[in-house]
Amino acid sequence: MAWARPAAAIAVVVLALASSLGQAWDQDRMAQAAQRVGPRAVASVRALQPLLASAAATDERTLLASVNDFFNRRVVFTDDLAAWGSDDYWASPLETLERGQGDCEDYAIAKYFSLMAAGVPVAKLRLVYVRATIGGPGGAVQAHMVLAYYAQPGAEPLILDNLVGEVRAASRRPDLTPVFSFNSEGLWQGAAGAAAGDPTVRLSRWREVLAKARAEGFQ
Repeated sequence: MAWARPAAAIAVVVLALASSLGQAWDQDRMAQAAQRVGPRAVASVRALQPLLASAAATDERTLLASVNDFFNRRVVFTDDLAAWGSDDYWASPLETLERGQGDCEDYAIAKYFSLMAAGVPVAKLRLVYVRATIGGPGGAVQAHMVLAYYAQPGAEPLILDNLVGEVRAASRRPDLTPVFSFNSEGLWQGAAGAAAGDPTVRLSRWREVLAKARAEGFQ
């Protein structure tokens, strides 16, 4: 699967989440949800909301860097078993902020919903399962998730990742090989390589986290 966004998906699964060209978040609902989740979520939302509110006056490249840095600084990488007592748990943005811990999916999910809340169209965003080579050429290969941003259809994407703090073009991330991608509009299966997991199972978790994020004020 090439990084370039395909003109047509090999497989598309339509999921229910409305997207908007404007800001897509409910300030009061988010604050109330944070109160229910816990004090760390409350403090983090107080810091996140001004960032989202300033998005209209910020170019998208700057917004990407700000959101990427926000979550990379506030969340410590922790595997799901240690963080949640589960082999594979997909946390909502506020759950991740309250725990202050998360794995690669949790980083990518939180950044995805935050950018959508700030008004980035869903069509520009893809959560991408990749094979990541750790430790340079010849290093160990492991399943990983990143968030990809496409300025235009077919453009080279920019990659938001917890492994590398800088937002970089995909061509500057030779350590990543994309396998399949998805967003709240569909699932795209690559022609080369095997999927990192059963897409049906993955999508069931995705549906759950979509519902949690909407309840938290991410629309």
